[in-house]
Amino acid sequence: MTERPWLPARRGFLAASAAAGGVALASPHLAAANSGGAIRPFRVSVPDEAIIDLRRRIAATRWPDRETVTDQSQGVQLATIQELARHWATDYDWRKIEAKLNALPQFVTEIDGLDIHFLHVRSKHENALPLIVTHGWPGSVIEQLKIIDPLTNPTAHGASASDAFHVVIPSMPGYGFSGKPTGTGWGPERMGRAWGELMKRLGYTRYVAQGGDWGAFVVDQMGLQAPAGLLAIHTNMPATVPADVDKALQTGGPAPPGLAADEQRAYEQLVRTFKQVDYARLMGSRPQTLYGIADSPVGLAAWLLDHNDADGQPAAAVASALNRATSATGELTRDEILDNITLYWLTNTGVSASRLYWEYKGGFFNAKGVSIPVAVSVFPGEQYQAPRSWTERAYPKLIYYNRLDKGGHFAAWEQPGLFASELRAAFRSLRKSI
Repeated sequence: MTERPWLPARRGFLAASAAAGGVALASPHLAAANSGGAIRPFRVSVPDEAIIDLRRRIAATRWPDRETVTDQSQGVQLATIQELARHWATDYDWRKIEAKLNALPQFVTEIDGLDIHFLHVRSKHENALPLIVTHGWPGSVIEQLKIIDPLTNPTAHGASASDAFHVVIPSMPGYGFSGKPTGTGWGPERMGRAWGELMKRLGYTRYVAQGGDWGAFVVDQMGLQAPAGLLAIHTNMPATVPADVDKALQTGGPAPPGLAADEQRAYEQLVRTFKQVDYARLMGSRPQTLYGIADSPVGLAAWLLDHNDADGQPAAAVASALNRATSATGELTRDEILDNITLYWLTNTGVSASRLYWEYKGGFFNAKGVSIPVAVSVFPGEQYQAPRSWTERAYPKLIYYNRLDKGGHFAAWEQPGLFASELRAAFRSLRKSI
């Protein structure tokens, strides 16, 4: 495995510096924050040799034989990944997403001994509601880029100035441009505490939090921790499964009797989901064994693609996007997917990100006991569609519940307009008390 000497060991990617054109955010919040913890401007600047090396490695891939079936039941199909690799090595341009990132205010601050990278975009509108948004695996802050302007600048997107947010989007430890933990203990619980410290450091005394995938675990933990200033959380992958249903799922038994139709459907969706999480079991038990995804770009791409969410994302998105440069209907394009995969490659975070599965020892979809206000959006392509009945029991202070007719596991990435509208509606009732 070849090291990338241009990646500093502790700072995730590039040393943050006000020099070299680092983007700064002029704000009293930032000035106040510096008195309690240094916040350093951050800029992405990948050397040309790193891109050249990536393309060389893709071209040198040793391919396996074709799968012996005609579907994806054995994994990402050879034709799909070969076409993606061809485009990645010849036509894909990392500099486009690098420019998008650098057009936004980015920062790094050390929390609990680890550098945390984050985007911090403040709205021009008065009384905007501070919001921290957390990504998941195999994602990154790239998932949330398309929701930033609709949230911070709602009047440009047909919404009211009263719906504006100040948006903070951190990279989870071991992911993207954040530092990589060198010891154990960085699970969702610790991240939740770190995010509370981050918002405090930014000067926000009242704020809300949102998360999907692992981000949903983080905001559930924040809900349990109830740090000072946290008004409510929003999740698009809610943890609502009742104890008797969860036990049946864990033991492989039949569904408990008396389930309503939508509860029975959710149970069946969860049965399917638990049959499709071999990747999670491996990362949860042997993440260090995944050396291949640190050495082979194609190996990394296949691993990140093949987690088979409810609607086949993201591998199905790649298959359908092979000849689609743009999308007007919400599907992810191949370049958008490659933006995220390339970020993992350039930061060498395939294995460090995988360790989150090893760190977490709790349940996945079972109710956690969150008692602060919670808002829930249910997208049809999620791992399961949480019934309202389960959601009301899991979150006794439910302030918002809505079922959408499109969108999947990567809802902010796939349907940014719908997702932004959900967040506006979800937290609207709280603004009167701010």
